[in-house]
Amino acid sequence: MDAAREMESVVRRFLELLGENPDREGLLKTPQRVAQAWEYLTRGYRTDIKEIVNGAVFTEDYGDMVLVKDIAFYSMCEHHLLPFFGKAHVAYIPDGKIIGISKIPRIVEMYARRLQVQERLTDQIASTLQEVVQPKGVAVAVQARHLCMIMRGVEKQDSLITTRAFLGVFQEDDSLRREFMEQLRLAAP
Repeated sequence: MDAAREMESVVRRFLELLGENPDREGLLKTPQRVAQAWEYLTRGYRTDIKEIVNGAVFTEDYGDMVLVKDIAFYSMCEHHLLPFFGKAHVAYIPDGKIIGISKIPRIVEMYARRLQVQERLTDQIASTLQEVVQPKGVAVAVQARHLCMIMRGVEKQDSLITTRAFLGVFQEDDSLRREFMEQLRLAAP
């Protein structure tokens, strides 16, 4: 049995365990739709960083901060399989190389489309950009709302989680970290 059919079978059984009738009209195609949705929501597992970058690292004598902010993302909490969503803000200071600017949101998307925790997502974005571009430093801030905290558990609808990762000169230089954070003026997603 292929993965999609197996997923459909699991979803059908899940519906039965909830006390639902998977043969009723509104649920007839739900197992297929859920399998397709999860294929899409977890496509980051099937994405390769080399394909994303696709040679778009260029020699350039630019040494100031490059910042891409307000990168919207959607991910799935690995603890409850519920969504968390927000914005990622990514900066780096080149050291003779720059990356095609559209590649940064694609890196965020690759890691967000996996079962995740926000802390790991933040670190993965930072370490991948560091590895690919080898800049003087990388800064990443991620802000998100977690449905596992909003819909269940503590049920705190206004909670906003912020994580940060600093590598290289951002880790060493307080003024650079402050400049990065001031550029963001972090607001709720």
